[in-house]
Amino acid sequence: MSENVVNLHKNPEPAAETASVTTLTVVPEPAPAAPIPLWVRSGRVVKTAVTHENTRTAARTVVRHGLYTFNGGRIVARRTWEARTPARYERMQRAAEAAGNHEIAAEWEERGQRFREARHRRRMDLLHSPLDAAKGLGVGVGTGVAGLIALGVIMAINSHDVKDVVTPIKAVIDFIATLIYIVQIVTPYAVVLGPLFALLALWAVGSKQQAAPAWALPDNVRNGGGEPITPSIVVKALRDLGIPAMRNAIKEMGDAGASMLGPIRIAGCGVEVDVTLPSGVSTNEVQQRRRKLAENLTRHEHEVFITIPQAARTVRLWVADSGALDEPIGPSPLVTDDTMTADYAKGRAPWGQDLRGDAAALSLYQRHLLITGLSNQGKTVALRSLALWLALDKSVRFLMGDLKGVGDWAMFDGLADTLIQGPTDEHVIQVTEMVEGAVDEMNRRLMGAPGTQFPPLIVLVDEAQVAFMCPLKDEDKRPYGGSKSNSRYFMAVRKIHNQGRAVNVLMWQGTQDPTDQNLPKLVREGAHTRASLALGTESQARMALGDKAVDGGAAPNLLRPGLDRGTLVVASDGIAIPAGQASITVRTHYIDDDGAVAITDRAKALRDGVTTLTVIERGEERDPLADIASVVGDASRVRTKDVLKRLAVLNEDAYGSWSFIDLKRVLDAAGAEPHKSDGVMVVSRDRLTAALANRDGEGSASAAE
Repeated sequence: MSENVVNLHKNPEPAAETASVTTLTVVPEPAPAAPIPLWVRSGRVVKTAVTHENTRTAARTVVRHGLYTFNGGRIVARRTWEARTPARYERMQRAAEAAGNHEIAAEWEERGQRFREARHRRRMDLLHSPLDAAKGLGVGVGTGVAGLIALGVIMAINSHDVKDVVTPIKAVIDFIATLIYIVQIVTPYAVVLGPLFALLALWAVGSKQQAAPAWALPDNVRNGGGEPITPSIVVKALRDLGIPAMRNAIKEMGDAGASMLGPIRIAGCGVEVDVTLPSGVSTNEVQQRRRKLAENLTRHEHEVFITIPQAARTVRLWVADSGALDEPIGPSPLVTDDTMTADYAKGRAPWGQDLRGDAAALSLYQRHLLITGLSNQGKTVALRSLALWLALDKSVRFLMGDLKGVGDWAMFDGLADTLIQGPTDEHVIQVTEMVEGAVDEMNRRLMGAPGTQFPPLIVLVDEAQVAFMCPLKDEDKRPYGGSKSNSRYFMAVRKIHNQGRAVNVLMWQGTQDPTDQNLPKLVREGAHTRASLALGTESQARMALGDKAVDGGAAPNLLRPGLDRGTLVVASDGIAIPAGQASITVRTHYIDDDGAVAITDRAKALRDGVTTLTVIERGEERDPLADIASVVGDASRVRTKDVLKRLAVLNEDAYGSWSFIDLKRVLDAAGAEPHKSDGVMVVSRDRLTAALANRDGEGSASAAE
């Protein structure tokens, strides 16, 4: 079938002229992203549904009412037990003794004794009760029958019918039969409804006592727990702190101390107020009485935070709603948002929430990082969540060493350039060589053209205390661990801290239970971002965050191990900290292993493919003295410059960077020093031969011994 082509545009040029030719370059469209498997999408839908607020509210409701019934039963059982035993009197007696009130304790002991005596009399009376009950029953039945017969006689006389004598007895029998019939009808329903009414009664008891955990209670009860924070409550709490100057100043104030307080502001799941202290009262006096202040405010110690703002003689109190800090925060945006990307230079990692409930995001741009805390408090998860976010920037490279070796970082296989996993000394050697390789890369970048922007290289070591405590030494007697000037891991970290950020080579470390031995002072002070989970002592808090942060109110040592897992105190200019404060408390998002795998899969899709090195390959062990002898050969003397060239040809990796100083160091140590001949420095074959013979002889003697 032919087609007619009609040209709708007039050609102004003569037909004889040659038209210009435009070359088009066809750019193929980028390959579509790999489709997300159905099971992954289904899992995410299920996870979203499970973690939705409506689902959580429904779950809290079910748990709350179930525990009302269960704990109501416990309450009724306890009340019944205490009514039948002297347990109540014994409990009150112990409480009085603990309070030092021995008169009240003696009174409760006497009451308990009277209860036991009365119970004993009742039990003794039970021995005679069956006979008395039988006699009473017989007398009662006989009296009743006699009465009914007498009534029947009267009715018969009145009606002149002898049959009426048994009419009352018959009526009673019919009444009893009716009752039995009613019981037969009601019994099936009672069997079903009876337990339900019993459970309802137990629920009512538990509901009245609010017998459920704080996180399962309704919002109005949960947020309303404890006394509301009012100006009078705050002033009274400050007055009763036990600071004489504070108490006297409040008594002398005409407004009863209200002028000390700024406005009480709602701040997240609590309230915040600034307190201007009277003359003679220092801020650290209030900080040192945090527990007493919290109890005066009807709160637990972990629900009150005291920080020092810029204003002089001022403390800032943040008081949580009762029980609010025991509730988990929502999932990380990294898990819920599949489209999220990262920007190393301009972005901020979504890390969690601060105490006010605002999002806490951390800038990682040119900042060395240190996270520490006690074991099993969430350090690895907190550190990993930052690495997961940064992995979504495809320009970022990772060198990773996990000295715990339980698979917490396994999802970075195929994403990190190097991934060493294991707790042994051999793994420490591998990690040390990895960090030293990063130092070489840093030096290479520093020697490059000024102003060159290099891609970020993150050197991450988790459980770094294992490296600092490693007792091994290399062949040159240099220790891998420790904090001396020749300690290999310590010096490699120090070099990166000193110059790495200028060329985007950054050191991230996670460590636990810090001491001067497993976290040297120079290393911890070289980190720009320092964060700490729960710690044991204030001295450890100062190691983790520095004196300035602790003096400003940072107190990771007051976090509750186990209960405040994942809660960090952060000191960094990379996170928004309220003006005048030196630190901020962050409740981090929890990303489990499945979520971490999903994120790293997205990060791998952004890259062309990374081959992860899991073992640092060491070069062949060389014998420098023997190699020098081999390149000298049969010549009696060889110029040192020629020896260096021949060594480089022999093994470029081992000797390519050697200078005359390196050559002289080896020869001097062996007793085969270079010397001048005809005005140039040479290496003598005879001296080399003698040095090798002496060394071999010493080795044989040592073996014989």
